[in-house]
Amino acid sequence: MAKQVKLKAEPRTNVGRSGVRKLRARGIIPAIIYGGKVNRAALVQEVQHSPVGGEIVHVDFHAISMDETIQAEVPLEPTGTPVGVKTFGGLLEQSLRALAIECLPRDLPDRITVDVSQLNIGDSIHVRDIQMPSGVTAKVPADLTAFSVMAPVVEEEPVTVEAEAAAAAGPEVITEKKQEGEAAGAAPAAKEKAPKEKEQKK
Repeated sequence: MAKQVKLKAEPRTNVGRSGVRKLRARGIIPAIIYGGKVNRAALVQEVQHSPVGGEIVHVDFHAISMDETIQAEVPLEPTGTPVGVKTFGGLLEQSLRALAIECLPRDLPDRITVDVSQLNIGDSIHVRDIQMPSGVTAKVPADLTAFSVMAPVVEEEPVTVEAEAAAAAGPEVITEKKQEGEAAGAAPAAKEKAPKEKEQKK
């Protein structure tokens, strides 16, 4: 169940920027409540922070009735390590960070946790698979994917420029050695003719 806090509030008499500055100087945080004329149960709708120091400078509340359903967004958190991540090096992908729900104020959870430890490569958890707390109903399509485990990305080894050039050129043809072989084969024939010429001269 969402945390409930009792706040002490008092109506503002000073309005405008000067009035707000006076309240902050006294350590009081200015706020406004929508949906009701008297102080009662309310949800924090927006909290404004100072861009410099980060302190709270203003709060917006939305008045609610404890016996009427409300709609809110609560964080969606995974628990456990998927088997596809632990064993096969996959990647857990979370598609939904918050879940829109409807419930009575007393049933409002501060977060919804989902066990993802059984997910393998290619497995997914959809909204229809999430076990909602008692009294809570999801207000998004049931087939919406909340979590999935993706296969690991395999990077190909880079091919060097020299390797690409060699592959494009094709096999190397050697011609000089062939010519040298032909010349070497012709030399003995020339030697054989020489003695015959000497005999004729005699």
